Amino acid sequence: MLRNVATVLLDGVHPFELGVVCEVFGLDRSDEGLPVYDFAVVSAEGPALSTHVGGLTVSTPYGLDRLEEADLIAVPASDANVGRDYPPELLDALRRAVDRGARVLSVCSGVFVLGAAGLLDGRRCAAHWRHADALARRFPRTRVEPDVLYVDEDPVITSAGTAAGIDACLHIVRKEQGPEVANKIARRMVVPPHRDGGQAQYIERPLPRDSCDTVGEVLVWMEQHLDEEVTVEQLATRALMAPRTFARRFQQETGTTPYRWILRQRVLLAQELLEGTDETVDAVAARTGFGTAAALRHQFVRALGTTPNAYRRAFRGPQAA
Repeated sequence: MLRNVATVLLDGVHPFELGVVCEVFGLDRSDEGLPVYDFAVVSAEGPALSTHVGGLTVSTPYGLDRLEEADLIAVPASDANVGRDYPPELLDALRRAVDRGARVLSVCSGVFVLGAAGLLDGRRCAAHWRHADALARRFPRTRVEPDVLYVDEDPVITSAGTAAGIDACLHIVRKEQGPEVANKIARRMVVPPHRDGGQAQYIERPLPRDSCDTVGEVLVWMEQHLDEEVTVEQLATRALMAPRTFARRFQQETGTTPYRWILRQRVLLAQELLEGTDETVDAVAARTGFGTAAALRHQFVRALGTTPNAYRRAFRGPQAA
């Protein structure tokens, strides 16, 4: 049973990510019949810590010894987490916690601390999409999933950037105390108890043109004609190449096939239209080359884990659906 929770801080801690853990586990909601956790904020680097907000500091009387009794240890994001070294005493404490059956949770770049402790080895993990490549390079024995909000590889739970920490915390509550408790906490926080989709819908993916020496002009033409059906043969003719040569060069320079590249650009255009216009989903489907709303919905869910209408509501508010 989850009763004792500690969040451990490094210098340069991000207040929002710390606040997420405090909001879910640190408040007394016993007046609503909700569980009260024995909660503590722990410092891994002295009694007073800086934050990434100018002039704001955090102080706590608790040191790393407080982690020895925790059922759950949360590690929120901190400045320079991506490249720094961590106190060996902290890494030892995290390993001991897992060995004795406790859970560990990372919020955003806190995942690098878990990686340094060896707790990601052989496990899947979530990371903010901006940090996914760096995390995979630093800890090659983990499998980074950059498109999800959180990953539960019990006893190691990892969450992506910022608000995804809320999703992971509520998931832990739901798992330990049931959906009714998680739903009540979410209602108090005025957040959904569970979000559909993943962080794929928030990832910025600029068009990969800079390194495309031989197919760059074709990419520009393809982007301008996303509403048209084209074949590899037609694209190869435009590039003055044989179809097999064009397909090989396209794969080498873009890292994907012409079909997948067009599909991704169509989804990106659909995102822009859903965010910035009042066009119907049918009209968006026509402009982006999907043809029908059903086809757009199918590809949108596959790429982003959410529907066109849900995506529009997320970025423009419920009145836009």
